Amino acid sequence: MGVFKNIPDFYGCLVFNDRVMKERLPKDVYKAVQNTAKQGVHLHIDVANTVATVMKNWALENGATHYTHWFQPMTGLTAEKHDSFITPLDDGSVIMEFSGKELIKGEPDASSFPSGGIRSTYEARGYTAW
Repeated sequence: MGVFKNIPDFYGCLVFNDRVMKERLPKDVYKAVQNTAKQGVHLHIDVANTVATVMKNWALENGATHYTHWFQPMTGLTAEKHDSFITPLDDGSVIMEFSGKELIKGEPDASSFPSGGIRSTYEARGYTAW
């Protein structure tokens, strides 16, 4: 048998949560994210770019190469769309990228799915929530 681990000691240790943001984000950026989360203030793209860079670096430090957009479609169930930090280059190498635009994007019609978005735009909506 393996070694028993105390679950509360490591539960959520690989979540980019408020504690991680507070430790890693510049104070003004952290405050802007909190204003967005708590008061619905618009998240400026410069703030989103900083969060995306810090989040990507944290994820890579923890061995991640991919991420997911998790959402609840109108079926009432949950779904997710997987994406990657990896961007292939013409010379066969890769770079690791993640932008503020990718962080805050919503998908209005599910057009990136194999179905091509079978629902009308008004029936499908995606938002980033903090």
